[in-house]
Amino acid sequence: MRNFDLSPLYRATVGFDRVADLMDRALTSDVAQPTYPPYNIEKIDENSYRISVAVAGFGSDELGVEMKEGSLIVTGRKSEDDKRSYLHRGIATRAFERRFALADHVKVTGASHENGMLHIDLVREVPEALKPRRIEIAGPETTGAKQVETVEA
Repeated sequence: MRNFDLSPLYRATVGFDRVADLMDRALTSDVAQPTYPPYNIEKIDENSYRISVAVAGFGSDELGVEMKEGSLIVTGRKSEDDKRSYLHRGIATRAFERRFALADHVKVTGASHENGMLHIDLVREVPEALKPRRIEIAGPETTGAKQVETVEA
């Protein structure tokens, strides 16, 4: 087991308690992460992402996608009414639950299932109030600070 002191991260940052908490949980977790089903995460552009999960053998009605408390949860449950007799069964259809931690202001915009792949589209929408702003520094001749312009990120 690893023991790291992350208190320097808490001292040197303001408002990043969640990031330090995520690192703390990742470093102290002894539970191995599941490898089934395999997935890709791709960055489409600056604020758009896509998670593609290989779900061969599952129908759209046997899959679930849910956002809950800053996490994206993808589940698959195969129906039990399969009466087929297999000589070889190489396509895994066991039940699964895969969790993805989402950053602040990331939302799911859609999901599609085609050709054995589940595609989940995500977008990051930063509110206007949280975008960077340039603040004028008041001198002795001015009475207060004011916003000069919005800085484009």
